[in-house]
This record gives sequence, C-alpha cells and structure tokens, in this order.
Amino acid sequence: MNIAIIAAAGAGTRMASDRPKQFLQLAGRPVIFHTLKVFEECDSIDEVILVLPAAESAGFLSLAGKFGVRKVARVVAGGATRADSVKRGLMAIRAATAEVIAVHDGVRPFVTVDEIYSTVAAAKADGAAILVAPVTDTIKQVNERQVVKTFDRSLLRRALTPQCFRYEVLLEAYKHADVNDPSLTDESALVEQLGRPVSIVEGSARNIKITTVEDLAIAEAILAAD
Repeated sequence: MNIAIIAAAGAGTRMASDRPKQFLQLAGRPVIFHTLKVFEECDSIDEVILVLPAAESAGFLSLAGKFGVRKVARVVAGGATRADSVKRGLMAIRAATAEVIAVHDGVRPFVTVDEIYSTVAAAKADGAAILVAPVTDTIKQVNERQVVKTFDRSLLRRALTPQCFRYEVLLEAYKHADVNDPSLTDESALVEQLGRPVSIVEGSARNIKITTVEDLAIAEAILAAD
C-alpha cells in the first residue's frame, strides 16, 4: 500500500491571516482540498494521512466528505515543527501494509497526478526519490556582504514535493532525526544523512508552495489560466 502523508499543520504566520494558510479560500474552496483532490485522483496512492493543527483536526473527516475526499484514512494533530508533524503522520501508518510513503506539502495544490505517479514509481525502484524543478536565477554563496562563489545553476535543482521513500527507509531516517529542529524542512536531507542515494524526478515550476499573500494571488492566476 502506498500512503501519502500530507503535511498541513503550519500556522501560516507569513500569510497575515487569522486562519491557517491551508484553509484559506482558493477559487471557492480551501487550499487543502485542491491538494487532496490530486491525490484522490492518483491511482498510485491508496491512502492519505493528513496532518493538521490540533484545533482543526477534530471535525475534518466529516468536512472531507462534502468535498469528495475519500482516501483520508486518519487525521493526525501536528507537532511544533514540520519534522515533528511528518513523524507523527509516519507513526500513524500500519507498518505491515506500508510500501512507498509520499510526503507532500498541503499548500502545494498544483502538483499533478503524473508527477505523483512518477515519483512514487522512482522511489519503489530506487528506495528514495524527490520531485525537483530547475533553478532559473543565478545563485550566489555569500559571506556577510560579499559574494564568495557563483554556482552553476545547471547542476542545481529546487526541491519540491512529493518526496517519496520506501517505508523502512523513511522510518530509519526519522529514528536519527531531531524533530525539534525547525531547520529540518526536507525529508530527503534526512535520508541523505543515512548515506542512501536519492533519485530525482523532474517536475514543473507550477508546483508552488503557497506561503504568502502574493503566492495566493499567483495561485488564483494559475487556476484562471487553466
């Protein structure tokens, strides 16, 4: 069984709203339901574990039915950090039936079914795989007020989600992780620390993460153009 952990426990402080960003309206429905809809349509995902703020988790399953979301098997209250939230989702999975785990940001609603399918397939074959996109800006390493180095952007990629792993690989990575470290925002980095290779799947730059008011406006424009 392939299971998606949708990490949507953030408070959305950069959005300047009294509602978490994943529950803000995007084209008439909360952002999180746009995201869940794609996983609902992807045959590679059998079940979804949704990680939400504790205050939002209690009545979510009854709300999910109104939006046609059927794959959400459990709703888990998130922790103080993203890593803690993902680990809580991981601990809710039945180990006996788990195969590939796909970790996805709840505020990335423009991932496609094909991208999920391809990343899951790569993880099944290689043990670990992440969705990436090209870097279009020139990237500089700096030290205080000076440029130290310019990177060859053809060798660089932006890490997107989903990030997919065989269950036992991700479980081992989290055994060694300090989930209270707020800088841990990427499951791939934890797996890399184990010395395991992580494959890449090229994705689309449209797969944006909605974290600011400007991002929400961009998301509205993407939907309007489709």
